Amino acid sequence: MNNQIEEYKSTSTNPLKVLTGILIGGLAGAAAMLLLAPQSGKDTRLQIRNRGLQLRDQASGFVGDAVSQVRSITNDIANGGREKFDEIKQHGQDLAVEQLDHLTKAAKASKLAIQRS
Repeated sequence: MNNQIEEYKSTSTNPLKVLTGILIGGLAGAAAMLLLAPQSGKDTRLQIRNRGLQLRDQASGFVGDAVSQVRSITNDIANGGREKFDEIKQHGQDLAVEQLDHLTKAAKASKLAIQRS
C-alpha cells in the first residue's frame, strides 16, 4: 500500500511528464483542428503558410529589437567604462604631479639644509 502511494506521488509530481503530456495533447488538438476544419486542405495550407510567415516576421522583429537593445546597452556600458577610465587616469596623473611637487619641495628643503650646515 505504501509502495503504491509513493509510486503515485513520484509520477504525479514529475514536471517533465506533465510538460510532455501537455505537448502531446496540444499537438493532438492541433491535428484534430486541421483535420476537422470547415475549409479545403488547399485553403488550410495557404492559411498555415501565411500565418507561419507572419510569425517569422514577428520573430525577426523581436530579435532585431533585442539585438539593438543589447547593442545600445553594450555601448552605454563601454562609454561609461571609458569615462571612468579617463577619470581614474586623470586622478592618477593629479596624484603623480602632487607627489612630484612634494618630492621637489623635500629635495629643495634637503638641499637648503645641507647648504646651511
